Amino acid sequence: MESAFISLIRLSLKTYKVMKKDMYRTLLNAALLSIPTLMVAMPTMAQNMAQKPVLVITNEVMPASDPMQFSNGPVRMPEITANQISGADFFDERNTVVGGKVEMISKDLFALQARAGNLTNRLKELEGKARSMAAEYYASVATINTQLQVGTTPGNPRLIRRLDTAQGSLETLSQNLSMMNALGVETADAASAGSFLLEMARQTYSLSGAIEEDHARLSELEDQINNSIITIERLLNEVNSNISRTTAYINSEKNNIRTLALAVSSGNLFGRTLARNPYATAQVSDLMVPATFAPAPIASMPLEAPYYEEPLQMVAPAPIVAPEISEPRPLAKIRFDKSDVEYKQPLYVAVQDALQKYPNAKFDLIAVNPTNGNAAQVAIESTKARRNAEQVLRELQQMGLTMDQINLSYAPSADARTSEVHVYIR
Repeated sequence: MESAFISLIRLSLKTYKVMKKDMYRTLLNAALLSIPTLMVAMPTMAQNMAQKPVLVITNEVMPASDPMQFSNGPVRMPEITANQISGADFFDERNTVVGGKVEMISKDLFALQARAGNLTNRLKELEGKARSMAAEYYASVATINTQLQVGTTPGNPRLIRRLDTAQGSLETLSQNLSMMNALGVETADAASAGSFLLEMARQTYSLSGAIEEDHARLSELEDQINNSIITIERLLNEVNSNISRTTAYINSEKNNIRTLALAVSSGNLFGRTLARNPYATAQVSDLMVPATFAPAPIASMPLEAPYYEEPLQMVAPAPIVAPEISEPRPLAKIRFDKSDVEYKQPLYVAVQDALQKYPNAKFDLIAVNPTNGNAAQVAIESTKARRNAEQVLRELQQMGLTMDQINLSYAPSADARTSEVHVYIR
């Protein structure tokens, strides 16, 4: 500050030589008056000068490293390549809302796949158990049928044990069917869960805030869900097929096992038994009235359809109970004049029609033999007639009739030319 003041005095002296004395006096007075103000402001000015850079005005060239230099000339910026835009940094995984949704769908899919695998294993286990029980059942039934075919005694203990085994196998199959039904319900529920999961994945595409990786993972999950649904639907079809087939099979075999139980008890389901002949105690029939059958021209032909005294009318599927029959009526006449008489289908139709109209009906089975010829010929024809009647008896039993519904008898006939079997309904 002192140097500045001295410089001001020197300037005044120089000015005095040029300017007039009155102007110098005015300038000197102004300088003298500003001295107190400068003395007061000197500390503040010194502090400000210490804190702020001093502007230096010079005609020298500034160095290149001077911070006050505004430009060093043109600068080349780094080139941006396609790899930098589409590189790994751009596609880094990020935690998005859609990504969290995809993660949840993925966990549900894994649970669904594990559930489908468990259902498949259970189905295989049930099918294996069903095959084992069916094989055991048919082994027992085959043993019983074989023994009945060659002949056995009524109530044979060996056959009774086999019958108990067959019934136990059938009961196990019924329990297996119950578990199969439960498996079908669980499989249907899994199929519904798969459809719901697929719909959820498709709806996730429309959510905002997803990145490319989220939609890529969604596409993969959608394909996996579709494959799982196909597997579950095939499993459901197989379960339903097994249920339908096993249900029909068990219902049919329950009826067969009842018939088989009756056969074991009587020992006479197929052919003759070792205990007795069905016709051994048969009595002579008193129902033989040849005129009540069809006219003679038709009677001379082999039976192709049952002959009726009064034709039975077609009835509705539901049983219609007709008035009680006052006396036995002829239902069918079968003439065995050749080795392969086709009588089973007409006989079945006749019996079914009769049972629909008369549910409590009983039947008389009569073995008719001709009496022409000598005693030996008559005996041979009588044996043939009874053997043919036993064959018809087996057919009636297979149609569902029991021995309580069938009365056996025989009758010689002078009008017969070959062995015949007559069936009456009462």
